[in-house]
Order: sequence, then C-alpha cells, then structure tokens
Amino acid sequence: MAQGGRITLERDDQGKIIEAICFTRDGWALTGFSIELFRKLKRRRYIASRNSGPYRITHRGITSVRGQIDNR
Repeated sequence: MAQGGRITLERDDQGKIIEAICFTRDGWALTGFSIELFRKLKRRRYIASRNSGPYRITHRGITSVRGQIDNR
C-alpha cells in the first residue's frame, strides 16, 4: 500500500460492502485482505478515499507502518 497500492470495494444494491480487494501497484490482488481489515484501517485513518476514488494510504498510514528489509 505504501508504494502505490489501492483498495477497491464491491457493494450490493443497498450500498453495503460485500467485498474489499487490495491491489498492489503492479496490479496483483493481495490474499488475506478482508472487510474486517479494511474497516480496521479506515477506523484508524490509515486509508482514505478522495473524490470518490479508490482507497489509498494516508500520510498517517505511511508514518505508522514500520520499514521492512524487503521494501524498495
């Protein structure tokens, strides 16, 4: 996410979220990403949607994650 990923949501007819999919900047879908994890990230304000676009990491989210050895 910190390197340019995005989260897209699928909703039903009433507008309820039925699926959340996290894509990397290379276009791969991450496994293990659930609606519960999406809600946790949103509640902590680590991700946000701007202008009705896909959810992306916020400045607060970037500063909250720790760097790892394999990051580019």
